[in-house]
Amino acid sequence: MVQTGRVRIPFRGAPTAPLDPALVAPMSTGARPELTGGRRVGVLVQHGFTGNPASMRPWAEDLAARGYAVEMPLLPGHGTRWQDLNKVTWADWVATVGSAVDKLAAENDAVVAVGLSMGGALCLRLAADRGDDLAGIVIVNAAVDTLRKDVRLLPALKHLVPGLPGIANDIKKPGADEHGYPTTPLKAAASMFAGYADLRRDLPRITVPVLSFRSAEDHVVDISSSRALHAGLSSRDFEERVLADSYHVATLDNDAPRIFAESAQFIERVTAAAQG
Repeated sequence: MVQTGRVRIPFRGAPTAPLDPALVAPMSTGARPELTGGRRVGVLVQHGFTGNPASMRPWAEDLAARGYAVEMPLLPGHGTRWQDLNKVTWADWVATVGSAVDKLAAENDAVVAVGLSMGGALCLRLAADRGDDLAGIVIVNAAVDTLRKDVRLLPALKHLVPGLPGIANDIKKPGADEHGYPTTPLKAAASMFAGYADLRRDLPRITVPVLSFRSAEDHVVDISSSRALHAGLSSRDFEERVLADSYHVATLDNDAPRIFAESAQFIERVTAAAQG
């Protein structure tokens, strides 16, 4: 998840261009129980590291159109300048998703969390810490581990250079753009990977239903994350489905319609079970 090949050190980061505020804006919509069998169901929709709500907006809009309340936060340090991400930590992101779930739980009968990449890891963190508040989670190319040896250098490297070339736009579909940062901020990346290490230790605490989508070809998150989930989760209702026609940002890729439809089926099922 941190690109280091043929980079001149010190690398000071790519030029920062302002992002369209409409692209990165959070989304908050109320439930429409007349579309969901009289139940008020809320869904947390969470983007990933160096990304923003643009990567999740089509999914969020699909869920809202189905009658679900949606909270799609913009994580601290995201959607502005990549340098801002080095000023925040994993704990800030965990707190943000926790606040969104608080709001959804207060206003709805059941809550599900869905997330991409680090957003998926944050959903898993919620499931480990607050399983009683969730009917289930849906994760897409969730990151919890890596095979990359250079990640071990992050605790030292973050003091030498602010960032390395970014990981945005690993998308197979021509013309798609997640509008992520062009640079990976290293202090933030080090905090993220430390958060992943804690999360891996806590995976056995997760018992809620989990639907995981994994791209067969992903140039950001490798197979170690899938292996960690299979080895660690305690959920009896856990299924991994492989996406054959998408890269990492599958929520904007060729398999997006499948993710939207199958996640909606999952949400309907697990929230009905929670009601029962």
